Amino acid sequence: MSDAIASESAPVSAQVSAPEKVVLTDEQLLARFQASKNPPPGSALLGFRMVAVNREAMTVEVAFDAKTDFCNPMRQIQGGYLCAMLDECMSVAGMVASDMTCVLPTLEMKTSFLRPGLPGPIRGIGRVIKYGRTIAFTEGELYDAEGRLLAKATATAIPTPFTKFKK
Repeated sequence: MSDAIASESAPVSAQVSAPEKVVLTDEQLLARFQASKNPPPGSALLGFRMVAVNREAMTVEVAFDAKTDFCNPMRQIQGGYLCAMLDECMSVAGMVASDMTCVLPTLEMKTSFLRPGLPGPIRGIGRVIKYGRTIAFTEGELYDAEGRLLAKATATAIPTPFTKFKK
């Protein structure tokens, strides 16, 4: 049998190679985050802005704008908003670790508040400690404008493919 006839009788999947997965550099991924025209409403509320991505280290650095609307009666950022910022840092680090194929709903989260957060810029660091097929362990930290640690968190999350959320 000639090669031409053999290839014609081969299954289509053997004749056509699958498209190669496009792998973005950290800089390209960062640019995509920064150019996003449709951020999630919760991220927008927190003033989320991606600052740095390191996929090899499974870390992200983000900036938040802690508004006076987030303050408790003592004029400090209410802890729930700080928790939301930490959750955002850790979840985005998990998305980056998955090569942007999964979201990471949080199963549980433990937060330690180390000093009051005040309105203004807050820097967040999110990292993945272990990323498995069914579970991920993450950590997050928040810092004030002077670089002082405000809060730390650890979380357990479940990697869930984006395809499960498409309608």
